[in-house]
Amino acid sequence: MRNYDHLAGIYDAQYSEEQSEKMKAALRSVDIKDDDYVLDLGCGTGLLFEHIGNRAKLLVGLDVSTKILNGAKKRAKRFPNVAVLRADADLTPFPNEIFDAIFAITLLQNMPNPLSALQEIKRISKHHAFIAITGLKKEFTLDAFTRLLNEADLKVSVMKTNNQLKGYVAICRKIIPN
Repeated sequence: MRNYDHLAGIYDAQYSEEQSEKMKAALRSVDIKDDDYVLDLGCGTGLLFEHIGNRAKLLVGLDVSTKILNGAKKRAKRFPNVAVLRADADLTPFPNEIFDAIFAITLLQNMPNPLSALQEIKRISKHHAFIAITGLKKEFTLDAFTRLLNEADLKVSVMKTNNQLKGYVAICRKIIPN
């Protein structure tokens, strides 16, 4: 939190191009419908709002950093269906199975327990939900990232990586026990 509070003033200049590439890569495989409830978990300054703010019924941006959320609040004002909330990603205030799509862009490597965050994502996602998750190459090998997703009982349907992304973009669905 302190790191992102410190970076708040320069976050967009420093990271917006990289983050937008990850979002575009994810959105090529995720279809957001106008009646979807979408969560941007670890939303930062709300860069995803620009990509899907007009497409979902409700888009919630959640982040733990108060200062970085100021940027998200400014972006959210342009969209009547976007709400911003300060909360911890592995202990969200949402009921079970509420979201049709969840984006966790550049989140996992900032979590003290990435598996706990993934379990929370599963809890609040609907059975059919798209879950877009990224992992930075400097923090995860492809094997380690894939193992983590599998350990969380997430079924990877698409895995994208290239030099522009600086990491992996996984599109997943939760595995429903029989």
